[in-house]
Amino acid sequence: MREFLPRFAYLLATSAGAGLSPLWPGTAGAGVGVAVAAVLIPASPWLIVIAYMALFAVGVWASSHVVSHTRTEDPQIVVIDETFGTAATLSMLPLDPVWWAAGFLAFRFFDVAKPWPIGVVHEKVRGGLGIMLDDAAAAVFAGALLLLLNDLIQHLP
Repeated sequence: MREFLPRFAYLLATSAGAGLSPLWPGTAGAGVGVAVAAVLIPASPWLIVIAYMALFAVGVWASSHVVSHTRTEDPQIVVIDETFGTAATLSMLPLDPVWWAAGFLAFRFFDVAKPWPIGVVHEKVRGGLGIMLDDAAAAVFAGALLLLLNDLIQHLP
């Protein structure tokens, strides 16, 4: 068990190895998020909420372990936050490839650019909680922006 938990934490934190991608590990982790959102399509809304709460909690635990082990504040291999953020964003949107592509891009924009208040969360909250929380904030911003855009489009003549 002493060797299993650290390895399991790394497996989860890297989103099953996506974080080990030599090119754009965050985008690779976000790609895993598309798969997570797709798997949850048939689930009830309550199950989806519980799944995301569990993924967030597991992400905090796994990220905290990797931060502690590497002594790095936000290790690039940790991408469970991108997986969570992308999946959460897509679950807010209409089930349509165009909206999902927009959701993927919008989440990645907010995740990378970190506008206020996402940047404040990124700077002030440390450890695994900080890693997960700034991506949760990016997901809220991306989802809200696209839901507003969808509402505007629906009201066009």
